[in-house]
Amino acid sequence: MTANAFKKMGSLRKECSTTCHQAKHILKAKKNKFTQPECKTCHTGLSNKVVSSPFSTPESAGITAQNSLLLKSLIQAVPSLISKNKVKKSEKAGSSMAYVPAGEFIMGSNERWDDEAPEHISTTDAFYIDLNEVSNANYKVFVDAKLKTHPFHWPDGNLPQGKENHPVVYVSWFDANEYCSWAGKRLPTEQEWEKAARGEEGLIYPWGNEWSLDKSNNPYKNSTGTEPVGSYPEGRSPYGLFDISGNVWEWVDSHYLPHPGNPVTRAEYGTDKRVLKGGSWFDCLSYGCGLSAPTFNRSFFTPEVKNNSFGFRCAKTKSP
Repeated sequence: MTANAFKKMGSLRKECSTTCHQAKHILKAKKNKFTQPECKTCHTGLSNKVVSSPFSTPESAGITAQNSLLLKSLIQAVPSLISKNKVKKSEKAGSSMAYVPAGEFIMGSNERWDDEAPEHISTTDAFYIDLNEVSNANYKVFVDAKLKTHPFHWPDGNLPQGKENHPVVYVSWFDANEYCSWAGKRLPTEQEWEKAARGEEGLIYPWGNEWSLDKSNNPYKNSTGTEPVGSYPEGRSPYGLFDISGNVWEWVDSHYLPHPGNPVTRAEYGTDKRVLKGGSWFDCLSYGCGLSAPTFNRSFFTPEVKNNSFGFRCAKTKSP
């Protein structure tokens, strides 16, 4: 399939108004997605060959992906469509931020956990977002300027030796929010983060629709901790972002609430919790967060929590 054909498919998904794309019908959509004649235009016609993906689909997840032809076809569509040579020309010369234009994009997924559903069309205004996660060296400047308490694992308040360019960890949502404000930026919303990670066409992973072990710092590599930011250029997102999958979970400026139209009730939903995106080096599958960190992956914690797999990057509405 050509890049134009793949883009056309994404456009069809965004324009489709049949049951399978209406949030209020997501439970019915699982049954009707490929049986209704009007759905076949945007859900069939591609190879059904399955490429294995490491994320699981537990029966207890609520909205699962049993025999999802859409996922299979998307995975097979263009294995190398998104590569380092296909990154959109959105990065300003000399800038540490990428520009993401206003418009629609495909958000969420019906393929796995119930809190990631439904797959739906969302939209953002134009914004800028950091190409890299905030590093220890970046955060040290903030700590010194604001006389803030340093992350507790820094020896005597000094940067961990050899980890100056690793993403900062042991920062709460409040810490991340204050840093971004100090830097003249803000935390991205969940919608902004996901659009920057997967592009307009709703990629499963930042680099495309086929899982690759060597395009992120993930637990399958037997990772024991963070790695320097920007270590995986082949894993960049369509807008050029590094480490948007793996390395550290990233705080965003959104409460943990269901996606629009999701009928599944979770006791955890509430404005007392904040969303984290992107997965990390740490195996947290037992918490239901998903090892392989697809772009629609989401986790949550109360905003004061700090640990060795939580970090962040900043966004901005106007040009940096």
